[in-house]
Amino acid sequence: IICPDEKIKQRIDYLKNFGFADEVSVVAPGINGKMNEVSAAFGLLQLQHIDKVLALRAELFRLYVENLKNINTLELIEISEGITWNYAYFPVFVKQDHPLTRDEIYARLKSENIYPRRYFYPLISEFPMYRGLSSAKKEKLAQATRISEQVLCLPIYPDLKLSELTKICAIVKEQE
Repeated sequence: IICPDEKIKQRIDYLKNFGFADEVSVVAPGINGKMNEVSAAFGLLQLQHIDKVLALRAELFRLYVENLKNINTLELIEISEGITWNYAYFPVFVKQDHPLTRDEIYARLKSENIYPRRYFYPLISEFPMYRGLSSAKKEKLAQATRISEQVLCLPIYPDLKLSELTKICAIVKEQE
């Protein structure tokens, strides 16, 4: 979008990215409006490789589980039998008794140029435009609040090297 007015352009940029101004600040309602025709064409081309990509992601998922499964202070998701999974995310839930908080792990990974994602953070109910609603009260959202404070999605993509995965797991398992 070309726009002669910087203020309008900024508003459009917020709208097309869920209203996010940065990683944790939402300034307005928005949409996920980033797909264009060229991106769609590239996406269609990628479908030629989808089976290979899913197999690589499944192997990375398995390696993450193998590396992190015996840590009592982390909770991993279990894929139920009969479920077809795309391995798009590898979420871990960092419990309160883990030596590092979710945000400390997040910061340490980022300091190593590894970019995890804190999903559902902040909760929509914490955004200024919703905060005053009775449905946004924390006591009504105990599980959602817990999940938003604990979940960290670790990087998982077909080109992720075993050495990088091992480094990520070492940081997640690291003691203070």
